[in-house]
Amino acid sequence: MAEACRRAGRGVGEVTLIGVTKYVGADVARILVECGCRELAESRPQQLWDRAAALADLAPHWHLVGHLQRNKVHRTVSVVSLMHTLDSLRLLTAIEAEAASAERSCDVLVEVNLTADPERSGCGEADVPALVAAAVAAPHVRLRGLMGMASHPDAAGADARRDFARLREIRDRLAREVPPEMLRELSMGMSGDFEEAILEGSTMVRIGSALFEGLR
Repeated sequence: MAEACRRAGRGVGEVTLIGVTKYVGADVARILVECGCRELAESRPQQLWDRAAALADLAPHWHLVGHLQRNKVHRTVSVVSLMHTLDSLRLLTAIEAEAASAERSCDVLVEVNLTADPERSGCGEADVPALVAAAVAAPHVRLRGLMGMASHPDAAGADARRDFARLREIRDRLAREVPPEMLRELSMGMSGDFEEAILEGSTMVRIGSALFEGLR
């Protein structure tokens, strides 16, 4: 990460490492926090709830980086620090209602589907402006930026950089219409392509397997 930041002419502090703990048990996730990584992520809501309870004494910041069904919003809003996967107006409505009921706010990123594959999660590019505008208007939702994955996450290189550049360009266009703090974050880059993501402006990289190589 430091080398990629150097190549990009950026400070290391501009990029947050989010440790994705779905590959390991709670005991290893605990060690990760004790080593200084206080930003942890899960892709499944149920596992997020369980991990948050198991590590409550350490109080890490939890991120949801997988798809969220509306029937799981209630328990998720109460434990998540940042939801990376807002992808529809229906989900936004459910999050807003739950956050209002709990008298709190919920920080979110709009997930953008950078491929033409309907099987991939995320909001289609054409629908992003409307979803961003709706999130900005929701009183109990705080929009923080965009999230996206490369078309082929396991194949780092020029293709990944092209996808990440496109997401950055989408953000830059939208940023002309909303307060800057609402689109400050770009969550892009995983174990196989985080360097390319940093070169294209990522502020959050979601790293799982690379943190745990050699562990069973």
